[in-house]
Amino acid sequence: MTHSISGGRRRIFLRRVVPAIAAAGIGAIGLVGCSGSGDTAGHDAKPAKAGKVAEKGVTSRDTTSARGGAAALELKTTTGEFGTKAAATADFPTWGTRWVVHQSADTGSPSVGMLNKDAPGQDRITADYQVDTGKKVCEDGACSTYMAHITGPVSGFVTVVAVDIPQDSLPGVPVQNGGGQPPKPPQTGGTRAEALQRAATWLTANNGGRVPYSQAQVWKDGYRQDCSGYVSMALGLRAPGTNTVGLAGSGITKPIALNDLRPGDLLIDASGNNNTRHVVMFEKWNDAAHTSYTSYEQRGDFGTDHTTRRYGLEPGSEYKPYRPLKFTD
Repeated sequence: MTHSISGGRRRIFLRRVVPAIAAAGIGAIGLVGCSGSGDTAGHDAKPAKAGKVAEKGVTSRDTTSARGGAAALELKTTTGEFGTKAAATADFPTWGTRWVVHQSADTGSPSVGMLNKDAPGQDRITADYQVDTGKKVCEDGACSTYMAHITGPVSGFVTVVAVDIPQDSLPGVPVQNGGGQPPKPPQTGGTRAEALQRAATWLTANNGGRVPYSQAQVWKDGYRQDCSGYVSMALGLRAPGTNTVGLAGSGITKPIALNDLRPGDLLIDASGNNNTRHVVMFEKWNDAAHTSYTSYEQRGDFGTDHTTRRYGLEPGSEYKPYRPLKFTD
């Protein structure tokens, strides 16, 4: 069964929902990021355990969007790092059932909620920005590379394919990924020096100052402004970046001995909750006895930092050393 958009715009076929793609048995509350301040600051939210994150999406072809039709927009203007643009917030209708809302602008990230859980088209979304991921999502002939960051009815990211409009991106909603270009795909290889050079760029990227910390925002280069987004940027991983647990995964890093740390390696605390998880990028030992080191990090209530740290050096510390697999040196 189909529904159409008036005024000569293309018809949109009812599309099966994007399946819930989440870590097995793991849900998440809120956005990934680091929080806190001082020497224990800058930790990112840990997905909360849940029995079942979300049911696999099913859209019935015998139903249509409860609201349907063209989007009713409530547009405002905003002035900020992306200039003055329409639609600091914009309201749109959705269609179908069981659209997964993701933790980040990546359909492989954990679920933080669901749209139209009980009835097709029952939820309208409020979006404040969108990210062109460069990765196309298609459902029954309608495709989009955009993920919308929504603040209601749940906070997170949802594919624009879920929005009941004929456009493949949200009209008037700012694109926060650096000039509207798709984020660069993961780079193969790379040197330690290159990673440290990228890490250093955020110290002055904000008009000569550090990039501010945020769990909810992405910087002009498309990466989240939290600890794991920052390290993902430095490593050249796909924007907007993986989370701290992802950085400790076998596809990105491998465990090493503490005394084997070399420039560009990571110290990761992947345990606990939003007040304990964190990651820093090691630059150098400060002395021959290895009593402290200099690192790069993105920490809560501060932003980008390049300073002396002792994370992982105390007995029983939950910070563990890891080596990125992509380094060629």
